[in-house]
Amino acid sequence: MRHPATPATRRTALTLFGAALAATPFLKPVAATASERAIGLDDPAKKEIAMQLVSSAENSSLDWKAQYQYIEDIRDGRGYTAGIIGFCSGTGDMLDLVELYTARRPGNVLAKYLPALREVNGSDSHAGLDPGFPGDWRRAARDAAFQRAQDDERDRVYFGPAVRQGKADGLRVLGQFAYYDAIVMHGDGSDPLSFRNIRRRALRTAKPPAQGGDEVTYLDAFLDARVWAMKQEEAHSDTSRVDTAQRVFLRRRNLDLNPPLDWRVYGDSYHIG
Repeated sequence: MRHPATPATRRTALTLFGAALAATPFLKPVAATASERAIGLDDPAKKEIAMQLVSSAENSSLDWKAQYQYIEDIRDGRGYTAGIIGFCSGTGDMLDLVELYTARRPGNVLAKYLPALREVNGSDSHAGLDPGFPGDWRRAARDAAFQRAQDDERDRVYFGPAVRQGKADGLRVLGQFAYYDAIVMHGDGSDPLSFRNIRRRALRTAKPPAQGGDEVTYLDAFLDARVWAMKQEEAHSDTSRVDTAQRVFLRRRNLDLNPPLDWRVYGDSYHIG
């Protein structure tokens, strides 16, 4: 899971934009047809939107497929961050990914790093990885099998669980995406700041539709809980991926994430037509 450092120079623009957003009244809900309500974030068109939204926050680009080769240490205490969803050498998901890739493609260029990845798991260490690992990651990213492995691990660990929980809570596409983005950043373990504990915090003040609650009220509570969790860590202290993105869609009552979509992350503007 990637935890990107946020450029401080962007915060002034965000403050002004956020103030204007806060003064904007809620719009009336837009009625959805039965077919729209049946569509989830796992619909191919909606999933593509989700990938672009996350990429705008993680990589400052809508071209999420260009991120298979991405790798750097963003100095957040989790070692190397890489790939389409920010797999980290210090959090175990990168190790799982390389193990999957090696099971499918024995002798691949990353296989020799498995002992080192097991050793550095849980730390920010590069021991056994430097100097060759970043270059070999980029070489592996040209292999379609490695790209498929990244897709599959993203879906298994992050996307699938988020969509399943969102549907169980009676949430439409935006709510499912809010869950997905939270799992990408915070993971879904027992950590107090994990997705499941963010959700529990939200449930203290609002009920999701599956429990008889109002969807907009619940999503507001969930995003409040998400912002609280983000502010507990300096690496997450810029909350624009919620404030000037997800809340924009919520205030517009775009619960199905229907284009056109306009939002900002870290002061940069994005559009999906």
